[in-house]
Amino acid sequence: MIRSWSVGAVVLAAALPVVFLHLNYQPSFSAGSATIKLSDLAILAVVVAAVAAAARSGLGRLRAGLPIWIAAALFLGWIVLACFYPLASSRAYPWHTHLVTAGEFGLYALLAPAVPLLVRKRDDALLVAGTLVGWSTIATAVGIAQWLGWHGLAGWGRSRRQPSFLGPHDFASLSGMVLGLGLVALLFRLEGRWVRRGAWLAVASGLIGFVIGGASAGIIGLVPATLVAGVVAWRRERLERRTLATVLAATAVASLGVVVLRAGDFDQFFRFLGFSKAPPTNAHIQTYSQRTLLAYIGYRIWIHHPLVGVGFEGSGDPAAFEPELPAAHARFPHVLPLAFPAPQHPYGVQMLYIQVLADLGVVGGVLLVLLFAAGLWAAGRAALRGPPSRALSGTLGLFWLLLVMGLWTAEGLVAGIPLDAVTWLAFGAAAL
Repeated sequence: MIRSWSVGAVVLAAALPVVFLHLNYQPSFSAGSATIKLSDLAILAVVVAAVAAAARSGLGRLRAGLPIWIAAALFLGWIVLACFYPLASSRAYPWHTHLVTAGEFGLYALLAPAVPLLVRKRDDALLVAGTLVGWSTIATAVGIAQWLGWHGLAGWGRSRRQPSFLGPHDFASLSGMVLGLGLVALLFRLEGRWVRRGAWLAVASGLIGFVIGGASAGIIGLVPATLVAGVVAWRRERLERRTLATVLAATAVASLGVVVLRAGDFDQFFRFLGFSKAPPTNAHIQTYSQRTLLAYIGYRIWIHHPLVGVGFEGSGDPAAFEPELPAAHARFPHVLPLAFPAPQHPYGVQMLYIQVLADLGVVGGVLLVLLFAAGLWAAGRAALRGPPSRALSGTLGLFWLLLVMGLWTAEGLVAGIPLDAVTWLAFGAAAL
């Protein structure tokens, strides 16, 4: 079995556990103004392996993803430009810092073309998928221990959402990714006893981890992703009624589990919106009300800089958000003052789509839409019209892309986090 794996697939599989690990648990060192983490080195190793594979066998395997590569190049190129054009304004803009962040974001983007270059056969795909499932199972075991009351690895306390060793949102991202892997494998009725067992393990581990991670934004992506995967399996004549019931039930349990776990946060948000007569609790920052506040500030930044925004990650700089604070305080007078951004805790917009508009303007927003559209188109074409192996990877790419599109509604454009890896691996699967 080992001899049937390509070297590049082994490098990619070995990098995944490091990539899906919180930076607090990684060794790092400083190189000028940049901090180099172990995950950065792991991705560099993957990139080197991909370049070697391309030099040996050519770039033909990238042809199916050409629309993705063009859209990604345009979006990433605009991000680089957005690290410089704010210098023409009178606002303070730390371009050195933001350029380093842009570089790390671009590094993670190289995972996308690395996937089709390195995963060349079924055994390669099984190695990478098995590594994801195995690492997710370990993460879920840690999350269960934290949910039961273990405070190790910064656990949040009994019966609350937990970070495992990734952070809550990234834990949910990895778990949702693996859950999707298992659901698609079941829908396509993959053959092989160990493959089927791995699919069931992926569903169990992913479902439990998704719930414990407690990312309600993940539901926004998980539900349509499951429905689309089911439609593709039906169109490909792979769908069985019993399998469909199992897949829908797993998705429903995962979604309802998150809602139940986050019931207290939803209750506070409904009070904030005025749907409950009881006033919201102001003893500490409420997650959803703060995200609404930060989104409002990001929206106002965009309105005042509509075409090109304030520069990459500029919405988190005091020079950009401080002018919007008086309006935000007037609009949200009952929100705890600590929830508002300040120089000592800038917070950021914490929603990709609004942050892209605030940072990169309409131009960046259009390029982001084109990027996701290119990925969905490439994955959808493969899923519906490609041969069976392409249909499987295309459906998986569709699932993962829809999942991350939901997850990004509760995360800002942060470089070097596991959600970045899930996103670019999704594009890679779409082009596989």
